[in-house]
Amino acid sequence: MPHTPRLVVEHLTCAYDGRRVLRDVSLSVSAGEVMCLLGPSGCGKTTTLRVIAGIERQQSGAVRVDGETLADGAFHQPPEARGVGLIFQDFALFPHLSVGQNIAFGLQGNKSDKTARVQELLKRVDLAGYEDKPPHMLSGGEQQRVALARALAPRPGVMLMDEPFSGLDNRLRDGIRDETLELLKEEGTAVVLVTHEPEEAMRMADQIALMRGGRIVQQGAPYNIYNAPCDRDAAAFFSDVNEITGTVQGALTDSAFGQFLAPGHPDGTEVQIVFRPQHVKIDFDRGGKGPNPTPMDGVPARGVVERARFMGHESLVEFRMDFNKQILKATVPAVFLPKPGMALWLTIRRDRCFVFKK
Repeated sequence: MPHTPRLVVEHLTCAYDGRRVLRDVSLSVSAGEVMCLLGPSGCGKTTTLRVIAGIERQQSGAVRVDGETLADGAFHQPPEARGVGLIFQDFALFPHLSVGQNIAFGLQGNKSDKTARVQELLKRVDLAGYEDKPPHMLSGGEQQRVALARALAPRPGVMLMDEPFSGLDNRLRDGIRDETLELLKEEGTAVVLVTHEPEEAMRMADQIALMRGGRIVQQGAPYNIYNAPCDRDAAAFFSDVNEITGTVQGALTDSAFGQFLAPGHPDGTEVQIVFRPQHVKIDFDRGGKGPNPTPMDGVPARGVVERARFMGHESLVEFRMDFNKQILKATVPAVFLPKPGMALWLTIRRDRCFVFKK
């Protein structure tokens, strides 16, 4: 993958009616790379996409593609001149045009060149022979593939995608996402994908930019963002989390599960120890080592089962803990349904815990 970024966004700020919706947003995407803008509704994901596309104007900052400035404080290139592809949630196919005419809509050149490009793309999205069909005769998945082919037809260097798979049936979504990603990488397109679904970002992205309140709060590879979150909210965005509190003394904090490292926090600081349900181990007695013992396991603490549910691929068990009566969750990758009121012992992986200032 090239080291020179195809798309560079530098220090974007944007405001509507005096309300700032983007705050110093910067990112870069290389050819063939997928960057996911991930975050809750209203955090600035779609506005970032619209500024890159030229649909919205930023107050400050710059957008560059292949070294060419598309927008900065003094210059604003119109959307149609940017060479940027767009795919939105509703696909926005022209109902009065056939599939082939939709794909050819933005193409330049003579008729034979356009026809050849349309036929090439129909084949690549597995819709050969569909060129004369009207869009309303297609399924949702087929319409999505036509929208992708139309966006790719002019060979844009950058593709912007705003939750393009959210309207698809769950049974189709994974396959179409994977096919789309493969085609975009083959074309060497730099992709910026907006989503609010962590699983989609983890599945598709080479890089994730986690947004909150108009800012990118953390950016990196999916593995790193998941396993080294910048704060409690970043950890909780990707999965359920448990939290217990502690007070720092000598770079350590005590808890019912033993001591945890708390480097960088001064003595007396109240901290949150955050851990995911899959990193809780369940034993039938205090001396149990569990099925996969590790020296990183903490001290056992007793909890009483509140309820247990089978979720299809794992069991979720909720415990009311003796030490502070709070509810902690544990997941088990099997059928494990202890009865309410049963007392069990829990340990947590110290190497899978995050310590944040409360």
